[in-house]
Amino acid sequence: MSIISLIIKREFIAKVRNKSFVVMTFLSPLLFVAITVFIGYLASMKADTKRIAIHDETGLFADDFLKENKKEAEYHYLNLSELSVKSLKDSITNENFSGLIVIPKTGNLKDLESKVELISGESLPGPFIKDVQNLVEKKLTAFNLQKANIDTLQIKKAQSKVDVVLKNTKGEKRFKGLNWMKIVIGGGFGYLIMMFIIIYGNMVMRSVIEEKTNRIIEIIISSVKPFQLMIGKIVGTSLAGLLQFLIWVVIGLGLMFVASAFFGVNVGPEGRIPPEVMQSAQQEFSGTAQMYIAELWNLPIASIVIGFVIYFIGGYFLYSSFYAAIGAAVDNQTDSQQFLLPIIMPLILSVYIGFFTVVNDPHGTIAVVFSMIPLTSPIVMLMRLPFGVPWWQIAISVSLLFATFLLVVWFAAKIYRVGILMYGKKPTWKELYKWLKY
Repeated sequence: MSIISLIIKREFIAKVRNKSFVVMTFLSPLLFVAITVFIGYLASMKADTKRIAIHDETGLFADDFLKENKKEAEYHYLNLSELSVKSLKDSITNENFSGLIVIPKTGNLKDLESKVELISGESLPGPFIKDVQNLVEKKLTAFNLQKANIDTLQIKKAQSKVDVVLKNTKGEKRFKGLNWMKIVIGGGFGYLIMMFIIIYGNMVMRSVIEEKTNRIIEIIISSVKPFQLMIGKIVGTSLAGLLQFLIWVVIGLGLMFVASAFFGVNVGPEGRIPPEVMQSAQQEFSGTAQMYIAELWNLPIASIVIGFVIYFIGGYFLYSSFYAAIGAAVDNQTDSQQFLLPIIMPLILSVYIGFFTVVNDPHGTIAVVFSMIPLTSPIVMLMRLPFGVPWWQIAISVSLLFATFLLVVWFAAKIYRVGILMYGKKPTWKELYKWLKY
């Protein structure tokens, strides 16, 4: 045990003293904040207003389009029915207008259902095309009702808008966005685990390749067993990764306070909020927001947090064993690409199942099965936890995860034992299978 602890200490110190590790630890939060601010700035920029010409030979639709003109609307309609269609098309070519709506005069309004044209030089967005269609459809429907002597006002009065009230078995009211909140929580934790596995699993693999390339491993392997060396690398690298993550959290919170101070908002236990700000916040803090918070506290928070820690550790250790074995089998990172795809595919499959199956049926057969399979359970089970999972399913899933981890470590150690001293040859899947028999 003392040998493994020494390896863990060595790996941890080697990682945290690395210049790139130090630089990225402090630079990554700054880059993330800068990109976030830049994206927010781009999103806040007002798009150029696009001018849409209208050639309405019927004289029935132009006014309805003009009513859609608002001060900050993305599209501005102009009634140019007095001009010829040809001249308006030329204006589009000269980029005076972004589009032209042509409504021809027909003997029957029914014919307009397939006669209205939208002419443009470049492709127009789908939502805009849909809005144009809806406006014409609404107007034609109104004409058809009038022609049939049907009172449209009575129809509007007869229309009902149903708002189903959601309640739990205790009679407490629920809000309709509860499932989305569960999806965001479970998906966020699952995505975090996936990114941690990919980033720091690669770090384990690069560490093994570097030592193998520098022939340092030939000296180390004479004093320790391959199994001990691999476990030490996995744990040491994971501790360095956790330290980096905690530093990111601290720096992120610090940047948040700095940003708050920069924008003139006092934060902290002694911060005083101006009365007008407090009043505005109280008005915005509606019953829906209070319900969100109440439902958040009703979630199995303890199970989610504990489950995240357990699956975080188990998932990372499991996949890091694969990465360490690949690092021992190859001489450079380029050769590792053929072996990485089978490792990354279960992670991608987990995300796919989580967002397309767990979301719709968190207790269905597919969701339950893949939350038990060790290669997918760290992500799929985390996405199921906010919906409530029976304890026996969690127990089986965790047991299979850590049992598989020990089994993979045992197999990976065999590859590690042979591959760590192999140089100059690109291994194949067949050769890796032979190494498992040694």
